[in-house]
Amino acid sequence: MINVEKTIFINRPQQKVFDFASNPANLPKWQSQIISTEWTSPEPYGVGSTQRSVARMMGRDIESSSELTFLDPPNQFVFKLVGGPLPLEGSMRFVSSGSGTQMTMGGKLEPGGFFKLAEGLVRKQLEKQFEQNLEALKSLLEAGS
Repeated sequence: MINVEKTIFINRPQQKVFDFASNPANLPKWQSQIISTEWTSPEPYGVGSTQRSVARMMGRDIESSSELTFLDPPNQFVFKLVGGPLPLEGSMRFVSSGSGTQMTMGGKLEPGGFFKLAEGLVRKQLEKQFEQNLEALKSLLEAGS
């Protein structure tokens, strides 16, 4: 089991950070591996809503589906990949802190097949990816996007 968690301070209000980070249309703007993502459930979105994403991993475009499993705006949301090569449960937590927001991005992953053999590499890649994504989100939001 791989369990990764990274935290960053973003100098923007909690609601603004939550709204931007939880909107799938914004994911390609701050998650470099995401090419596209869209809701596949009708509005209003909530627990049980689904989305489809295309991500670039190891030089390949990989399509996956995810389901929202927990939603507590503007504090937290949790999702799980229900289709795709890697079973992942992801979460994002948002805590108001002074003039900004402490955001924590987490992921639990049980790799199988090839990914199980390369578990150490997968962990390092996921950690690096989370750090880069959070830095990109911080830059976007603090620049006023």
